[in-house]
Amino acid sequence: MINVTKTFFPPIEDYQNQLARVWKNQWMTNRGALVLELEEKLKEYLSVSNIIIMTNGTIPIQIALKLLGDGGEIITTPFSYVATTAAIIWENCTPVFVDINPDYFTIDETQIEAAITPKTKAILATHVFGNPCNIDAIETIAKKHNLKVIYDAAHAFGVTYNGKSIFDYGDVSTCSFHATKLFHTGEGGALFCNDVDLRHKMFYSHNFGHNGPIDFFGLGINGKISELQAAMGLAVFPYMSSILEGRKEVVNYYDNNLNFKKLQKLKIRENTQWNYSYYPVIFESEVVLLQVQKVLNEQQIFPRRYFYPSLNTIPFVNEKSMPISESAASRVMCLPLFYDLEQEKVDLICKLINKFI
Repeated sequence: MINVTKTFFPPIEDYQNQLARVWKNQWMTNRGALVLELEEKLKEYLSVSNIIIMTNGTIPIQIALKLLGDGGEIITTPFSYVATTAAIIWENCTPVFVDINPDYFTIDETQIEAAITPKTKAILATHVFGNPCNIDAIETIAKKHNLKVIYDAAHAFGVTYNGKSIFDYGDVSTCSFHATKLFHTGEGGALFCNDVDLRHKMFYSHNFGHNGPIDFFGLGINGKISELQAAMGLAVFPYMSSILEGRKEVVNYYDNNLNFKKLQKLKIRENTQWNYSYYPVIFESEVVLLQVQKVLNEQQIFPRRYFYPSLNTIPFVNEKSMPISESAASRVMCLPLFYDLEQEKVDLICKLINKFI
């Protein structure tokens, strides 16, 4: 069976060595030594000045929306994982969708201003498949209209844009460390915020609002990551070069062997150092996609329709049509991509797709 992705498991001895430290310290949660060490390693690796790692990748978005959304309208993309929209609604804000760019799949920055109303509080945009949004245009619009910018960078670990970390952009940027991601802690995530005062609010908000054992800065919830999760992250971390190199080889093979006369592939934004996080292909029609999916499934190959359906069509959202997103969602399929996917299997996938498109 070949799934769309595969979790990287470090050698079990590496994880056990990290766990032995947890047992030695007798400290399981509340930002122990392993959490602090992992944060420092990630700051250096990502070339960022700050990071708050958390127990998953959705909690940072929710905290950002709680502090910056103020129950208002949030301009966002319909082409993302459901967590992006669900977090907006969960925090009692209203999603206002803007369609996507047909080449990059990110929010179409040229349509953002038309969606702004007196109730608009923030823009929540996704760096889809690790492909940066038009950051410069979005931040110009946000500054002009006094809006906050939150970037859902769940897919963008290690991506740089214009020579600096993707996480350095926006008022808040978030990432996922889920087991299927490039770098993972089993479950986990992170929040990045360059404003010192806002970051302080974000920090205490993920720890019940605590200011010491008995005092409180303000309202908060539990977003803390455990030492067990940090142990996994520390065990995975030394293998990042191998993980990226393996994925790059698979991407290059797809690039060189798929028939792009009848397929479209993701266009990476200029001045981007990409991270090989996903391999989406766009078919001419949903009919062709479903035919190819059936053929692959019959060979125990399981790509996935990231991201389907377009979020403006899900039951708990009542929104107008987003034709480009809806079309993309119906025709995009992500092919298997992970660090040790053998070339003969990639070759089989390419041949099956080329035969039936």
